[in-house]
Amino acid sequence: MIRAVAILVLSLGVGSASADVLQTSSGPVQVTPMIEGLDTPWAIGILPDGTFLVTERDGELLYVANGQADRVKGVPKVATRGQGGLLDVTVARDFAQSREVFLTYSKPQKNGAGTALAVARLSKDGHRLTKLRVLFEAVPGGSSGRHFGSRVVEAEDGTLFVTIGDRGDRPAAQDRSNLMGTIIRINRDGTVPADNPFVGDANSRPEIWTYGHRNPQGAGLDAQGRLWVSEHGAKGGDEVNLIAPGQNYGWPIISYGVHYSGQKIGDGNAKPGLEQPQHYWDPSIAPSGLMVYSGQLWPQWTGDIFVGSLKFDYIARLAGTPLREVEQIEGPETDRVRDIVEAADGSIWFISVGRGVVYRMTPGS
Repeated sequence: MIRAVAILVLSLGVGSASADVLQTSSGPVQVTPMIEGLDTPWAIGILPDGTFLVTERDGELLYVANGQADRVKGVPKVATRGQGGLLDVTVARDFAQSREVFLTYSKPQKNGAGTALAVARLSKDGHRLTKLRVLFEAVPGGSSGRHFGSRVVEAEDGTLFVTIGDRGDRPAAQDRSNLMGTIIRINRDGTVPADNPFVGDANSRPEIWTYGHRNPQGAGLDAQGRLWVSEHGAKGGDEVNLIAPGQNYGWPIISYGVHYSGQKIGDGNAKPGLEQPQHYWDPSIAPSGLMVYSGQLWPQWTGDIFVGSLKFDYIARLAGTPLREVEQIEGPETDRVRDIVEAADGSIWFISVGRGVVYRMTPGS
């Protein structure tokens, strides 16, 4: 109860909160807190009317309207262990008609937990989820509290991509009979699309779109509808990958990093038949949310990729061919950036886990 009051009091001040200014390659930008006092926030989902949802990893979903945060009832039970809990939230493209939102989370299982995807309808007042149903569950999951993924992206054709980490079981990422270390693609009703690359392969799960991933925690579509992901390496070797169906992204056979012990990973950093990252970081930045920018408010950034850093406390901007990090947007507000999204008006919203705040970034004066 004490913490609920704290969130309410802080959020009521958002409307009058003064924006701070950060300097960028496109000039000054204003960074305005939209909600404060959050406990390990993980993802933002902006609704068509400008209200928004925020997940907290301990299992809370918050609905924020007019500067006030209310807890949403009807959220699925989550296994809050290690990196697990209530993770991503994505607002359906047809929300105005369906009022559906998608949630990823670590679902309790007999021997641990597995990454799961659920869909539910948000009540008109934003206070309750109804008609909740699980569309997908990675079974078996595992007892580890690591590497759940876990982003959900709705493609232009209405199918859903979900990222799943290797759960700390490195060899499993190369075994297509399980779902660890994969990106899956399913329909809105939970069925498997007939054109998935491994449909009909008796040795593969039909949901699999790509495999050989370690822990992809950021995902977004570009203007062409292509899926990009940001992925945690081990010690070095964080990656940005352009996702193509049926491809093997190499973990743990190849990597630009090393094990935390300092030992070599697999067979080096390249091997025939395994995809190369579009960009990698060494040392690791601990990449989180990923967004490909439309250019609406900052035309100079059209098509650029923005990725949050949990380790070095900045927002990376990547551009060019080959893709490279061209700018670091940083300030006190970018303390452990977990999620980053673009709103309908072109503003950029991001989560600072370190501060427990959702910020909105707009052009400065």
